[in-house]
Formats: sequence, structure tokens, C-alpha cells
Amino acid sequence: MYTWRKLTALQRDEVLRLRCQCGYPWHSPPHFETDMPRCYHLSAACFDHEPLVGHSPERMAAFEESLLTALRDGAEELRAWCVLPNHWHALCKTGDLKALVRSIGLLHGRSSRQWNQEESTQGRKCWFGCADRHMRSEAHYWATFNYIHHNPVHHGYVEKWQDWPYSSAAGWIEKVGATEAKRLWQAFPILDYGKGWDEAGM
Repeated sequence: MYTWRKLTALQRDEVLRLRCQCGYPWHSPPHFETDMPRCYHLSAACFDHEPLVGHSPERMAAFEESLLTALRDGAEELRAWCVLPNHWHALCKTGDLKALVRSIGLLHGRSSRQWNQEESTQGRKCWFGCADRHMRSEAHYWATFNYIHHNPVHHGYVEKWQDWPYSSAAGWIEKVGATEAKRLWQAFPILDYGKGWDEAGM
């Protein structure tokens, strides 16, 4: 199992360096008056919360790239994301949620087939279905945004958002600045966000 906690400082630096080379674009804060009806929190977990994505650093990176491609192809905008060893979260703007979720289902199917071939576990179920939550307000949006970026800290992989390489957090903080990111964190706390449905991700 791939575990970030077991990597040395040098290994973590190398992973982060390689991730920076991907050059993923970052997005400005949304305009809530027009965005709220079409913003969704999407998430999915591996079956029984097994760390199937985290089989290796290479698999983590490859799945993140495939997920981002699917999300960017199917959504108008990708606002935030985080991929962990056994689940992922994303915040998207889309006018066609059904098509986007269908695209995610195809990605899950492809990844399941590939991973089962690699591990000689044909027939193993790898994913639960993709869940979606509509953003109801500005407070809900920013709490979700913070929750997604805080997820690796919540699950004990890192101490700071920007230290997790499979996330949009580092680019977000670089874009808006640490002061603004901290202000939004304090203004829109996550409180018990995710309690009951994300605790099994540890």
C-alpha cells in the first residue's frame, strides 16, 4: 500500500516537484449569483474504503490525471479537488450533472479493470458510486471548498494543505495568498462537515 506517511522528506519533496511539473491551471473564486445553481461537490470512495488508488505513487498520479481529465471534459469549471489513497473529492460547476456523473462512472470502470488486471483480482469491486451534493449557498460552497483541501490533514496524511501533492490546495494558496486562504478558512469553518460519511476514509 502506498502511504505518504512512510515517505522520507526527500521522497516527499521529489513527489511534490514532479507534481508541480504538471502545470494544472487554477481558477478564481466564483460569482455566486450565477454559479450556485450549477456547483456540485462530487465524491467517491473505493469499495470497503480499501486503499486501491494508493497502491503506488504512480497509480495515485495516473488516477489523478485521469480524474482531472474526466472532470474538465465534463464540467464547465473544476474549482477544487483532492485525491487520497481510498477516495476523492471535487468541486465542479456543470450544467449537465448526469453526463458528468456518467463520465465518472466510465472512469471508475476503466480503472477497476486496469487495477484488477495488474493485481490479478478479476471481478473485484473497486468503487462505490459517485455521490453528488448541490451547493445551496455561499457558506455551503466555501465550507465544501475548505473541506476538500483540508481532507488530507483530516485523515492524517500531512499537517498542511499544501504538503499533499494530489490536490488543488497548493495552487489555490499560491494564487490567492495565505492570508486570504486563512480568512476564508476562518469565515467558513467545516465544523462537522463529512461526519458519518467520510470517517471511514482513515
